[in-house]
Amino acid sequence: MDSERETRAPRHRRAGTVWRILRGVLMAAVAAVVAVLVSGYLHGDPRITALFPGLSVPGAAPGAQKQAAPARAEDAPPPGLEEADAPLAPPAQPATTNSSYKFLATNDDGTPVGYSPCRPLHYVVNNASAPEGSDALLETAIANVSAASGIRFVNDGTTDELPVDRREPYQPAKYGDRWAPLLISWTTPEAAPALADKVIGTGGSTMYSLNKGPKSYITGSLELDTPQVSELLASPEGADYVLAVMQHELGHVMGLDHVDDPVQLMYPEIGAPDGLAAGDLTGLHLLASAPCRKDI
Repeated sequence: MDSERETRAPRHRRAGTVWRILRGVLMAAVAAVVAVLVSGYLHGDPRITALFPGLSVPGAAPGAQKQAAPARAEDAPPPGLEEADAPLAPPAQPATTNSSYKFLATNDDGTPVGYSPCRPLHYVVNNASAPEGSDALLETAIANVSAASGIRFVNDGTTDELPVDRREPYQPAKYGDRWAPLLISWTTPEAAPALADKVIGTGGSTMYSLNKGPKSYITGSLELDTPQVSELLASPEGADYVLAVMQHELGHVMGLDHVDDPVQLMYPEIGAPDGLAAGDLTGLHLLASAPCRKDI
């Protein structure tokens, strides 16, 4: 009996056809990935732009880019050191406003030149000849002016720096890479000629600006006549007068000028040392509106 066999045709694999299929799939996948990357990059997707550091996104708003650091001047420390985004200690509105105040300097727009209220004002004291009992008075004077002006003072301790007529505001060898602190010196007319003719104290600050922009104070100095203060502290109620002198000179450091009103502490001659008066407080409060300065 004849038998029949089912004969199956052999399966043939054509390598060229399979490779073309795989290559097509691979190219489609690559195209899809490239499309995703390009779309994400052009739309500023941070997951995509992070893969290409240093390249700017076309059409991106300036605020979307990383802000460049402020340029550093050759005669200045890195800008914005310790600068906060807002004032550190805004002062309370004076109970009574008074127009008996003047500013030592103003900007072109009429605003007073002051210290940035958004960073602390460091100070050092040359107390080599400080009279006994003067430390507590100085602390009180600084606290009173700080409360009225909104400037936060930071005591950096003592120093051997001597007062000079033109003090360098940037002394990196002595104070590090920052603006030099406010220098408070106990001294004599021989060492500080500005104290001649029975001047008991002097005070002021150094202005700084960039590219003819607004000015701000960056540091200052205050000198107190040791012999005169020692004599006052030995007399009844002399401490009140010394406290008034300290606050008067700190008023100059902050930016206040002399006034013609004898009631105010910023009157050139301290007659009745009753502390900061309404005009003094109004002026110090207005100085608190000085701008933050991350650029200096």
